[in-house]
Amino acid sequence: METMTEKTTFTGLKSLPNILKLNASGEALEWIDYEDCAYHYAKGNVLWSLGTYEVMLRGGTNAETGTQTRLVMDSIIAINSQRSPTKSKNYTSPPLINSLLFKRDKYLCAYCGHTYGKGFLTRDHITPRSRGGPNTWNNVVTACKGCNQWKAAKLVSELDTKLIYIPYTPTFNEYLILKNRKILQDQMEFLMKGVGRNSRLH
Repeated sequence: METMTEKTTFTGLKSLPNILKLNASGEALEWIDYEDCAYHYAKGNVLWSLGTYEVMLRGGTNAETGTQTRLVMDSIIAINSQRSPTKSKNYTSPPLINSLLFKRDKYLCAYCGHTYGKGFLTRDHITPRSRGGPNTWNNVVTACKGCNQWKAAKLVSELDTKLIYIPYTPTFNEYLILKNRKILQDQMEFLMKGVGRNSRLH
């Protein structure tokens, strides 16, 4: 399935990126490190691979030939698994944690419109919890501490303001993007195919 010929190769262990693991149907599953990826290659679990980047691991020297062993792994691999992270009966949405929320909203306060470091940001419930609001992606936005205190337990309709942006639930692909600090271009292009139109990643 691999069609690309010219690749950028990573060799130094400190610079090795995470590998994007897919199931047999091509659905993104998770990020894995080079050790887990090497395990799948060694066990013959890799069905096909993609990417314009590759990771090369060098091993010991063959006593008979004098050549060094090496393992070349692509940046996107599909393994022999039918497991789906989104089709499980227990799956509802990506986990809602502040670090991912702030990344979804690009560290922008939904009320004053200023960008802050994460230490100055909070999770604000549009419909406050005290008034029956759920703790879900569609009911939370990023707010600076000052705006959160100012809003308190009020509804937006009770304030002389409007939300600067509308909250949304990230797709699983967007969740994987938000989780990883260092994503290769080919991995990003693959994941973006499964990111919703309302995402602020576009």
